[in-house]
Amino acid sequence: MLSIDLYTEITCPWCLVGQYRLDKVLAEHFADLPVDIRHHPVLLLPDAPATGIYIPDLLQKRYGVTDPKSAFARPEAEARASGLALDLGRQLYAYPTHSAHALILAARERGTQHQLAVAITDAYFLAVRNIADADVLADIAVDYGFSREEARSIALDPTLRQQVEREAAIAHAAGIRSVPHFIFAGSLAINGGRSEKEIFMLIDQALQTLNT
Repeated sequence: MLSIDLYTEITCPWCLVGQYRLDKVLAEHFADLPVDIRHHPVLLLPDAPATGIYIPDLLQKRYGVTDPKSAFARPEAEARASGLALDLGRQLYAYPTHSAHALILAARERGTQHQLAVAITDAYFLAVRNIADADVLADIAVDYGFSREEARSIALDPTLRQQVEREAAIAHAAGIRSVPHFIFAGSLAINGGRSEKEIFMLIDQALQTLNT
């Protein structure tokens, strides 16, 4: 079995592209390979208010970008190159992600962690939903081993929020800054907006390492 540790932030468009490309490479080239994809939280905007941050304002204040379309162009093009229709102009708010990450961590023991992480990310970017809302998260989580009540309880639990913050602090202390960050077989790492070819090559290299 190949282990894949995946560090992501739900509101990061490159994480959407990275997860999509990982799944695409696995499906097209390693369909019979058993994999264990483990998700870890990274908090890029840990102080985002419950109402969200207006992304055009964030881009202007943090990067001096006055035309959001210029910032959206590259991840949108990369997504299209892999067959994913992405319009970042539809989702203009970055919401806090602690609750979503808490549910993703809880899904580990249910064996649905990767599927839930992908579903929440898709809901945010493609369905333009507020993934900080406990009811929205419950709507998603019922298809991945949770009852609505259980999912809402996890999303609203301040203790689990602290657990997410601890996990994110561990990732930060390990030097993980750029997401998505992939670690294959516990040792081979790449990060950022990687191509399908690069992901394929790292998986192939990891398998060679495991077989030696």
